[in-house]
Amino acid sequence: MIRLGKLKVVRRRLLQRYEHQPFVSLLAGLYSCRWKRYQRQKTEPGQCCCKLKEHLFFMVLLVAFCLSLVFLYFWQEAKNDYNDFDWISYLKVGYWFLWSTVVLVVAAVLFGYIAILLVLALCLLSEGQQLHLHWSHKIGTVVVLVVSLGALVVLSQLWKGEWDTVRLSFQVTAPYLHIGAIAAMSVLSWPVSLYFMRMSNAGFRVLILSPYLAVLLFLYLIPLGMYSPCIREEGTLGPKPKLIGHRGSPTLAPENTLLSFLKTIESGGDGLESDVTLSYDGVPFLMHDSTLKRTTNVRDVFPNRTNDNAAMFTWDALEQLNAGMWFTKNQPFSSMGSLSEEDKQRSSNQSICKLADLLRLAGRTNKTVIFDLYMPPADHPYRHTWVNRTLEVIFESAIDQRQIFWLLDEMRLYVQSVAPGFQQTYGLKAPVKDLKENNIVKLNLPYTDMSQEDIRMYADANITTNLYVVSEPWLFSLAWCAGAHSVTTNVVHTLKHMDRPMFLMTPEEYRLMWILTDAVSVLVIALIFLLHGWRERGLPCCPESQVNLSSGFYNTFKTEIDMSASSDSEAKSQPTTPNIRNSEASISSAEN
Repeated sequence: MIRLGKLKVVRRRLLQRYEHQPFVSLLAGLYSCRWKRYQRQKTEPGQCCCKLKEHLFFMVLLVAFCLSLVFLYFWQEAKNDYNDFDWISYLKVGYWFLWSTVVLVVAAVLFGYIAILLVLALCLLSEGQQLHLHWSHKIGTVVVLVVSLGALVVLSQLWKGEWDTVRLSFQVTAPYLHIGAIAAMSVLSWPVSLYFMRMSNAGFRVLILSPYLAVLLFLYLIPLGMYSPCIREEGTLGPKPKLIGHRGSPTLAPENTLLSFLKTIESGGDGLESDVTLSYDGVPFLMHDSTLKRTTNVRDVFPNRTNDNAAMFTWDALEQLNAGMWFTKNQPFSSMGSLSEEDKQRSSNQSICKLADLLRLAGRTNKTVIFDLYMPPADHPYRHTWVNRTLEVIFESAIDQRQIFWLLDEMRLYVQSVAPGFQQTYGLKAPVKDLKENNIVKLNLPYTDMSQEDIRMYADANITTNLYVVSEPWLFSLAWCAGAHSVTTNVVHTLKHMDRPMFLMTPEEYRLMWILTDAVSVLVIALIFLLHGWRERGLPCCPESQVNLSSGFYNTFKTEIDMSASSDSEAKSQPTTPNIRNSEASISSAEN
């Protein structure tokens, strides 16, 4: 009975071995284009996973994977500022296109390709196969490496401020990235433990295990240095920041048009933000760009004045322009979705909006107003009286002065004297003492200047903080947790529905998540190492496999297959089935 049980175990192992070959063939074929079994090489006990050349190129593959991952993460977290990138690209190339989406697709394809190669390599290593990366994949790996590195260098030079966005993103994503990294290291323990157990040289064992354990220990302890304002005690979260529409709602209607501001009000926005330029005859109107060619049909109406400064047009000329058709044609935001026919029709009929119209709308709906006021060109009639003319229009609108956040620093003392009700707003961080001396009650800062400590310090001095432009939910969550009083956003309609910040948790919940993740990882890795120890030393790991294997699992398996192959060559009538009987007889005679 004992001998019969042994023979059944041998038979089962041989059949599993043969049934497993198609999977290995698929892995090797995709990775090295070696689809036939005789083209592949297994690693013998004590042998390295690959030759020196392949080993070095595997390192190149790892570097390419890391760079492509950084590139993809960088660009994904920069999504909040895609419109700014597209606008800068428009200024360079002269026509509007969603270049940000193109970059995202390229980054995703590069990472996906190199990640598949890495997974194939790890699977082959786990199967004990030697690595032979095909030459076409080697070229592809180098391309991914060069493109990812080049993209990071170029973006760092042209858009280095986005690294601040990446830094901020870690404050909300780090706990979850930590879990993902621990899970990846746990999976990686399978090939690491396999080759650790197979190596007979102590030096090679140390070389394999030391880097793995160093990275693993770093990941286990890295939460000790993590900081996030969204990890806080229950009941300490401040009120939700107020929402100010950035040029209205530019994802729902053409920016800086009356329809755009109406959409903001309909969505429940608390304030309206815009950009003000003075026409040649002294009418303040809303326009962000220095020219009219991006957001109007000036090319069709005034083809000879396409590149003229917007301030050099009279209001009669500006009234002739359409300020909405570009929106339905170019769709400036990738997140816009499809517009209804009614919205398309209304958007296409928009004209340039006067500051007076915006102020009357804000006055009727009790919304605050903040705007950038642009100085006219040198030869403009209102070059020296542009502030006074703007103040006249504000006074004529009869809006409550407390609804105006006055941002312009020039002539601030004069403005305070004639409009004491304006809420004086400053666009830079400054000492509290200086701000109080200038009667500043609000700071308007880019979100990259976000700091919980600074926001709290200014709040203690009765100075509120507005952050711009915050459109991604994770970034809004961070601003909420940091204590910002308000944010300027492109998506009031989206953020209005958020009832609580994303990633909000108590320190106890975070510690529990951290400890459980590390504990489960330690257990899984230990079990994997024990499993490979059993298998490589021929020790029984389950009751039905208790066979006395004198030379270990690997060598016995190799002997069984060799004997089976020999028997197959003698028995031509059964070319596809291993000769189990002869193998069993050989093992039986060896035991006797």
